[in-house]
Amino acid sequence: MNGKMTAAVLYGKEDVKIEKVPIPRVGDGEVLVKVQVALTCGTDLKVYQRGYHARMIVPPALFGHELAGVIEEVGPGVRGFRRGMRVVALNSAPCQMCFYCSKHQENLCEDLLFNNGAYAEYIRVPRRIVESNMLAIPADVTYEEAAMVEPLACVLRGLHETRVEIGDTVTVIGGGPIGLMFVQVAKATGCNVISVVKRDSQAVAAKRMGAHEVVQITKVKNAVEAVRGISPDKRGSDVAIEAVGRPEAWEWAIDMVRKGGTVNFFGGCASGTKVQLDTDRLHYSEVTLKATFHHTPESVRKAFGLIAEKKIRSTDYITGEAPLSRLQQVLRHMLNRNGDIKTAIIPGH
Repeated sequence: MNGKMTAAVLYGKEDVKIEKVPIPRVGDGEVLVKVQVALTCGTDLKVYQRGYHARMIVPPALFGHELAGVIEEVGPGVRGFRRGMRVVALNSAPCQMCFYCSKHQENLCEDLLFNNGAYAEYIRVPRRIVESNMLAIPADVTYEEAAMVEPLACVLRGLHETRVEIGDTVTVIGGGPIGLMFVQVAKATGCNVISVVKRDSQAVAAKRMGAHEVVQITKVKNAVEAVRGISPDKRGSDVAIEAVGRPEAWEWAIDMVRKGGTVNFFGGCASGTKVQLDTDRLHYSEVTLKATFHHTPESVRKAFGLIAEKKIRSTDYITGEAPLSRLQQVLRHMLNRNGDIKTAIIPGH
């Protein structure tokens, strides 16, 4: 295909322009996908705010990474996919050959290939993603549902790596899409969930997702004391997950867990940030600190299974839709922390 397409181009801090750009050409092993839906997410919002992402994107660049669509064109040598198939293409793929891939830590791959450009009429999917992280969408799964696979894969992996067990009390700090997803999945796993949020709309959403208790930081003097106060025997929660990406919340998480508890620093803070640790508490309380980043092909397939089985519903998260031409307004709206969780961006409208 030749010709032009409409796409969002990120130029820098809070600077996105909707432009006509050439439709990408597909090479060996690549496919061109006509985007049916692209979902907004917290990472894209951070990239929009900061103007770049150290790992994933350097402007000027095509932008957006949660998408589902229809294959428009297949390059030479593509196996298993053909024109007209409905697919979800993930935003990265590991090399499968380096030290980290050999250790089943594909998310830490030395050559993790990222792909951006979901906020556009078409997106080129590189060979490696086609081969290891592009999935055909079953007939009864919508594009919106399928596009949720990327964040859900990250959340599933985060919970698995944190080793949560049935009956655990899990505190989730953050009421954005990722925080709410952690609440929903931890509840489904059989945990009692305490949700720590800021706004009224987030408190309502957290309850809807199955939080047993909600602590709204604007309505309590001290969020840490509030969480410890409602935890079993006031000893703190078994697990605390930070899903905001703020150093202050990382420190809260450490203070919210019980002796022998585990903290997952899931939210990525701005680069160069530091946190202070109470060495006494960490040592004498045997607190485990860990972080999880991104997803692996295995967690992607687990997430896709939950979506196909309708265990996770996109209607719980997608609170509106907008044409591609309105992307900048949608992102500005999100910066103001409104009640929207995710917006479905529909190209070609």
